Order: sequence, then structure tokens, then C-alpha cells
Amino acid sequence: MHFKHPEILYFLFLLIVPILVHLFQLRRFKTSYFTNVRFLKELSIQTRKSSKIKKRLLLATRLLLLTCIILAFAQPFFEAKDSKNATNEMYIILDNSFSMQAKGKKGELLKRAVQELLENTPETTQFSLLTNTENYWNTDIKSSKSALQNLKYSATPFELPSIMAKIKAHKSAYKKDIVIITDAIGLAEKDVASIDTEEKPYFIIPSAEQKNNIAIDSVYINQTLENFYEISVNLSAYGEDFKPVSMALYNQNKLIAKTIINFDAKKKKVDFTIPKEAFHGYVTIEDNGLTYDNKLYFSISKNKKTNVISIGEPEKSNFLSRIYTSSEFNYNNYSISNLDYNSLDKQNTIILNELIEVPQALQTTLKAFVAKGGNLVVIPSEKSSISNLNSFLGNFGKIQFSTLESKSKLITKINFDHPLFSGVFENKITNFQYPKTNSSFAVSSPYPAVLSYEDQSVFVIAIQNPVSGITVFSAPINAANSNFQQSPLIVPLFYKMGQNNQKTGVNALTIGNNQPYFVDVLLTKDAILEVKGTEDSFIPIQQILNNKVKLTFNDFPETAGNYSVFDKKEWVENLSFNYKRSESDLSQVNTNVVSDFKTADTISTIFNTLQTERTDSQIWKWFVIFALLFLALEMAIIKFVK
Repeated sequence: MHFKHPEILYFLFLLIVPILVHLFQLRRFKTSYFTNVRFLKELSIQTRKSSKIKKRLLLATRLLLLTCIILAFAQPFFEAKDSKNATNEMYIILDNSFSMQAKGKKGELLKRAVQELLENTPETTQFSLLTNTENYWNTDIKSSKSALQNLKYSATPFELPSIMAKIKAHKSAYKKDIVIITDAIGLAEKDVASIDTEEKPYFIIPSAEQKNNIAIDSVYINQTLENFYEISVNLSAYGEDFKPVSMALYNQNKLIAKTIINFDAKKKKVDFTIPKEAFHGYVTIEDNGLTYDNKLYFSISKNKKTNVISIGEPEKSNFLSRIYTSSEFNYNNYSISNLDYNSLDKQNTIILNELIEVPQALQTTLKAFVAKGGNLVVIPSEKSSISNLNSFLGNFGKIQFSTLESKSKLITKINFDHPLFSGVFENKITNFQYPKTNSSFAVSSPYPAVLSYEDQSVFVIAIQNPVSGITVFSAPINAANSNFQQSPLIVPLFYKMGQNNQKTGVNALTIGNNQPYFVDVLLTKDAILEVKGTEDSFIPIQQILNNKVKLTFNDFPETAGNYSVFDKKEWVENLSFNYKRSESDLSQVNTNVVSDFKTADTISTIFNTLQTERTDSQIWKWFVIFALLFLALEMAIIKFVK
């Protein structure tokens, strides 16, 4: 037992006062002689004995009464089990990612967590609230009520290490209590490995009742016809026993197609045929799972011809004119001596076709060209300078040429998963007429091959970055060295390499990917492009590059949807933004990673536990009650004991 005011215990010396008073009241009896009457002697003896008993009882009750009063003022208490952490600061981490849209026993997980915080957090408790995107430091439940009630789902995934780093950086003289409310979707061991157990973290992991979910993953042009696009929509089903769902396609908010999908497999592809014209809309489904991944916005720009040039001897480049037809491409060929450097910035794709050496001026120009979003294709010559070639390719990645091997090899392996072959093959073919080369360079590179030889060495390799592509051949493909020009593979390969991926096909950017986007527009020095949607608008980071503008969006926009780029009030181009599909699988819950930490079902359980473990047991009230009882007992002794 401890005392809040132990100095008051010195007043226990006052207990000597009742004892002294009691002793002074003990008087010596004088002998008086009466008539020898036996009855009077017996009465005197009984009165004297009862008087002594009464005085002793009164002395005891008064001593106990005074003791209880002194102890009550000293305020005794039993120290709490966890009293050393009573001054800890509280931090509440609330996961508001899209997976918290899942429904539990009492509704959506996030909304239920917010309601429990509002109902069960003591008004006097100070805490800091951190979500995926917002931080509210040193607040209380009244001050943060509005923020909690208006809390929206965030496109930013729940990243526990980064939030814990913010808390650690928030300097404080006190220890920390951390409450983490998350559904643990995608939570990995590495995410909790850095948490210090001395910080007393508590995990509240609400569980979803409905685990089934269907997500729209992507949309792409599967086939381009004369007057139509055949677009394909990829979907993923997570869970078991799915009911048929409806899918609808909208252009400019007008319904243009609708179908019913039966999920007989986890992956599903649905095709639509739409007119070959500009598209600015979305595809949507209706299911009972998460809602954020039920809609995918996309745009298709008005069909523009792609600018392609090849640099090399004309007789070795004739095959390219048959691939890059005038209906879809503006194709030209230049020899190195007749090349107009000023025209390179206007191209979408540049092909270096068997140049013996790449001049330094051209290297500098092509480096800037790729940085601005241009595609580059490099086909070596048998007489190419290896040192010159390696120096040039070193500007773009880790591709190194070595010795020329005069050995005939068959091209037998196709990387069907590579973006250059997406949507090209309906089935993965393994038996086809293998093209060959008579001589080729040995190439070392960490990048996956697009086409490979029978000995697993590289024939075509590609460096993919967010805005451009660099494709490199390991051998010349002229008729004297290879029959690749007669292979069916050459058309889809060069067609894909020649396309400007941002200007043809589907435009569907992902929020938060920080992927640069190039807009073909001429701006004055002080002009600014603005991106506008139906509900909000923003000005992205932008850089003027000759006849283009490079846009960087960072974490904008905050809301998925169809947007448009404007130069003041003049429309420039349509864009579409979507949320990441990283939290669509509700079965990714891994509660084992938090087995070493304390867990609770509700926030009220944590508050009650902390209060119980850290609140001292005050017992001074009992001494007040005992003092009153002894006072009542004293009055009863005075009144009833003779």
C-alpha cells in the first residue's frame, strides 16, 4: 500500500491525546463507611465494573476513528499493475484503404471502426490519429469528430512501415501506445518487423463476412479493324461460387453495350466491338464485393498516324515500308548522310537499321528523343563497332554486345507475356516455321528476351520504361544474313515497336504510379496545362519539350474518372485515371504476422484494459466510511452502554 500524502501520517502521534484523556479520567475512589448493608456493596461493585468497560470501548472507538481520519487524509492506494506507463501518449492508426469497404457483421469495416471510435473514446483522452493520407496530431475525440465522420476511402494503399516512421519521427518525451486498426489485407511480416514491442502496439483486425469480389483489371484493344475496334476487358474473380454479373460499357456517359458474365474460371475476358473513333468513358460491373474496382475508366484518342523513320541504307529498309503502311503511319527512310536532325523530334519511333557506327551527335539527339517518350529500335550491322554500340546503348540500360558469332541458329522461343506481343496471339503456339540467322552477336542483359534462339541466347530484347521503349536485335536481319523478313513474326513485332503506346490504344493511367505523360501541344513559355474532371481539377507538374509537354501527376487526381487536358479554355486531349487494383483479393489476410503483438476485438476493450492496468486503486474512501462507522459506534456506546 502507498500513500499520496505520507507526511500526514505524522499526525498519528495525536493518538496519544485520547489515551491521556482516558488516563486523567481514572480517579481514585475514597472509602466511605455505610451501614453494613450487603445489597449496597454489591451495587457499588457492579457500577464500577460497567464504567470501566464503557470507557475502554469509547477509548478504542475514538482511537480507531482518529486513525481512519488521518489515513483517509493521507490518501492510501494500491499501485496499478502498469503504472509506469500511465503517462504514455496514444496514437491511433486507422486503415482507410479500399479493402476496408468490405462488409462485416455490422456494415462496412471502415465505417464501423469510425463509429466505435466516436462512441467509445473517452472525451478526456488525448491521442494522435493517422490514416493512409492524413495526420491529426495531439487531438481528442471532440476535435477529430468531423474529420472521422468525413473520412473517405483512400487510393493510397495501407503502408504500415511509413506510418510507423512518421510516429517515430514525432519526437516526444513520453512512451507511446499505438492502436492499429486494419483488415490486414496484404500485411506482410516485413511490415511489422520494424515495430518495437516496447511501444505497446495493439492490433484490431476486423473481419469481412463477404470474401467474394470481382475486379476489372484492364482494358486494351485486342484487334483493329477497318471501321471498328475490338476491345477486351480482363476481369479477376476472388472467392468461390459466383453468381452471374452484368457488365456495361459507357461512352460519354451513354450506354453503348451490355452483357452478362458467368464466371466458370478465376480469370475472364470479355470482348466488345466499338466504332473506330475517339472514346471517353468506362466499363462497369455490379457485384456484392468491393465497389472501388467495379469501374475502369479509359480513353481512346482519335486515330492519328504514327511517325516512323528508319536510318540506314534504303535497300536494306524496303521491308519496313510494307509494314508501316500509309493508312496508319507516316514512314520515311534516311541514310546517315542525308539525315535531317531537326525532323527527329517530330517522330514517334526511330529505327537504326544496320549502322556501322552511331555518330556522337546522333547519340546525343537519340538520348534526348527517348527521354521525351520516343521509341527506339536498334538493328546492328555485321560490321558494327562493338565499343561504339555498347557506348551508345549504355545511355539506356545494361545491354552489352560482345563477339560476333558466325553460326547459324534458329529462333524458336517467343515470350508471349511480353508487352510487344500482348493481344497478338490467341493461343501460345510452339510449333511454327522457325526463322534463322547466319551470324549474331552475343548479348548480355538483365532484361527479359522478346525472342530467343534455340540455345536460349537472345535474339530480340527490350527495355521498357513508363514512356518509351528501346528494342535491340542481336543480329542483322537483311536477306543475306536471315530469313526473318519472311517470318510471320516480323509484322506484329515491328508494328508494336512502331506504335506510340500513349497515342494509340487504350489510355488508362493508374493514380499514384507517377508515370509521365507526353502531350503533343505547342505552348508559349508562360502557358500552363490544366487537367479537369467532372468534380475536380488540378495543375500537374509540367515541362515544355519543343513540340511536347511532359506531365507528371504524382498522387493526383484523388478520384478516379475521365479527365481532359486544357490549355486555358481550349481542349487538348482526354485522359482517364483509375485506382490501383492491389487490394481486390480479400483472402490476403495474414493474421499470423501479428501473433507477437496484443490484439483486441474493439477499441473499447483496449481503453478499458489500459484504464484497469494503469489506474491506481484508491482506498481512502474506505477509511472515511470506517471513520463514520466508528463515530456511529461511539455514539451508540455513549447512549446505550451504562
